[in-house]
Amino acid sequence: MRKQQKHEGPTGAIVSGTPVYGSPVIGSPVVTGSPAATAKLSSDLGTAAPEDDAPAATPTRELPSAPPLYEASAPPYAGSPPAAYASSVLHIDREAVAGPPAAKKPHIKLQNRKCQDIVFLILFIAFGIGFMIESSFGFNKGEPRRLVYGLDYLGNTCGDKKASVNLESFDVRYWQNPNQVYKSGVLSNPFNLGDARSICLQDCPIPNPTNLTWVCDYPQGPINLTMADWASRNYDYFDLLTPTQKNSSTNLTGPCYPVLFQSENFFWSCQLEASPSNETLKLWTNIGGVSINSGNVIVQVVQKALSEPTTVVKRYVADLGRAWPVLVVCGGIAPLLLSVTWLIVVRYFAGTITWLTVILLNIFMLLVTVFFYIKAGWIGKDAVLVVVGSGATNALSASTSEQNHLKIVAVIMTILVVVVVLITLVMLKRVVIAVAVIKVAGKAIGAIPSLIIYPIIPFIIVAVFLIYWVAALLYLASAGSVVQNTCNNSCAAYDLQLQAITENNCCGYSLHHSKNIAWAIVYHIFGMFWITQFINACCLTTIAGAIAAYYWARGETMELGWAPVLSSAKRVVHYSLGSMALGSLLVASIEMVRFIMEFIQKRLKLLEMAPGGCCLSILFCCAQCCLGCIEWTIKFINRNAYIVIATSGKGFCRAAGKATELIVTNILRVGAVNIIGDLILFLGKVCVSLACALFSFLMLDTHKYKDGHSQVSSPLFPVLFCWGIGYITAGIFFAVVEMAIDTILLSFCNDAEEHNGNAMFAPPLLTDTLSSHAHCQEAAEAARVLKKQQRNASRK
Repeated sequence: MRKQQKHEGPTGAIVSGTPVYGSPVIGSPVVTGSPAATAKLSSDLGTAAPEDDAPAATPTRELPSAPPLYEASAPPYAGSPPAAYASSVLHIDREAVAGPPAAKKPHIKLQNRKCQDIVFLILFIAFGIGFMIESSFGFNKGEPRRLVYGLDYLGNTCGDKKASVNLESFDVRYWQNPNQVYKSGVLSNPFNLGDARSICLQDCPIPNPTNLTWVCDYPQGPINLTMADWASRNYDYFDLLTPTQKNSSTNLTGPCYPVLFQSENFFWSCQLEASPSNETLKLWTNIGGVSINSGNVIVQVVQKALSEPTTVVKRYVADLGRAWPVLVVCGGIAPLLLSVTWLIVVRYFAGTITWLTVILLNIFMLLVTVFFYIKAGWIGKDAVLVVVGSGATNALSASTSEQNHLKIVAVIMTILVVVVVLITLVMLKRVVIAVAVIKVAGKAIGAIPSLIIYPIIPFIIVAVFLIYWVAALLYLASAGSVVQNTCNNSCAAYDLQLQAITENNCCGYSLHHSKNIAWAIVYHIFGMFWITQFINACCLTTIAGAIAAYYWARGETMELGWAPVLSSAKRVVHYSLGSMALGSLLVASIEMVRFIMEFIQKRLKLLEMAPGGCCLSILFCCAQCCLGCIEWTIKFINRNAYIVIATSGKGFCRAAGKATELIVTNILRVGAVNIIGDLILFLGKVCVSLACALFSFLMLDTHKYKDGHSQVSSPLFPVLFCWGIGYITAGIFFAVVEMAIDTILLSFCNDAEEHNGNAMFAPPLLTDTLSSHAHCQEAAEAARVLKKQQRNASRK
């Protein structure tokens, strides 16, 4: 940036609020100090004019006009004694002759900068190396299919083409032995469903009322069939078995098992009905099959396995992988287009887009709430059952659980709609002030057009990082050792390789996570918080540097240089990355604590439902509320600290202290304006994120995500993910306007501090807005004082 020309300050002094020989000061009209004017004023007041041979007054040096922050309602000498005022004038002339020192022009510090907070930059780099190591471990050891499809009787993951047998197109798990399923639901029996014999099929088998059908083990040993032949025979090669093997099959020890129960695909597992078909049961009895256990226990044990919290979480995480096109469109492209469009429109139509944001927010909140009501089954008949698969049955509590989750979200959305409507009604009169402030920010953005394009760079960085983060999370969550369970000789099955019935290889397999993997997942989650906040901090500081250059150059684009954004970014990378690491670490730590508190609260849900558990719920709510306030405060301080860092190159702690001092000193002047402007921008971000959530709902409600390999278990998690990513994306773009407002206001405070209360470099629109707002506050305060005096007088 070019070196800015120093500007000389006012040449007069200020007495009783009256300035002369200089620019106007708050609350004062301009009085020139020429000899003629002084003589006329002296004669009017009945005092002697200066002699002709008296020293001539120092000529007034013209300053660029800056509207006063407060306009005086009457001349400062109204009602004052003439003699006193005359002496004041003479005192002014004497000081004018001497001439005060020229006011120093604040500027962005470009020289003598040095790297700040190096320790935290080294810590961040070390953390990033650790993040890459734990992610690489997940990619090496994990298999995301385990989160969805489960394991078969050989320990293979359904749908895995690299398994001991090619299971690429076999992704539906089916429990072959109904007696084992039943036994796992009996409390007095140590056998569990994870040990029951399960196999991977292409779809759930259907019993034949005229001819008994079988589901046999994978073709191995003496069974000379390919997997394709086995699938074309409907998994049935009972006719190829030896008499011994057939006898073993009628005893439910394999290698073939009868298809007696109706079943349907539910979350890629075959849910058995409570009782076998009467026709197939007769066929089974006629060939001498052993007694079959039946009843609701079979249904309950399977649905319990599919509805466990850990299973549901894994299924939700897996939904992100299945719905990745929705995430790309509604979590990436849609918020990008909406945010860029908003920035362009706010540049030219600040008032229109502000009111439109408020209106659209209320509309989108209402639409999303209605969608949740529909999917929860409270409106119409299009409940979540249709989304999670047309084959699911109403009797399953897993489906009911999904609807209950959506009902909870629907209630929360209803409360939010009411709150947003009330806030909208309260702030209608103050939106006018926000419009003026946003116009100032829009003018600054117009002077630096690259600010509209710049957020695309951090957007791409954040998008790439989040894609990598989600993929690594899927692999980490599925990493671990596949270990065969211990059944204590409570099962037996025919082994085609050994060609004998064995008790050693009949037990099921499960995935075991070590403590190291659990800590790696915690580390991975914290990495998401810290790295995204670090990228956001660098983005905000770069924007603040460019906007501050615009302010101190009085909007003169010729003084900004050819690339103010690039110059600001270079300063951030060269000197302030350590400060960015420290500021982002503070926010990430609070976010991680809130996440852990939320996780603990979920784990203690049963205790909250117990007698007296309401106290625990209240305690958690209070803790979350306090942490939320702390997080908001730290983010507010950080944002203003980044502005000071961008202009002065100070370290984070010193910059935060300076920013806090300026804000506290000028809280009445800029506090309300800042809050209203930020609130409007917050509503805009919520509006964009709600639009993304609505679009993702519409995409997930298509046939593609209801059936087949792309079927999602619930729309809830992908929608919430698109909502969150849309908000983050909108935050990156809206930060341009947000930081423009904050930077201009903080620079205004610094400007006023440097020039004894008169912001010399403030845009006229900003000073007019603050002046009007100050008059309104003064009038309201005067009205309150008058009413209080009237009440006191009436009491007397």
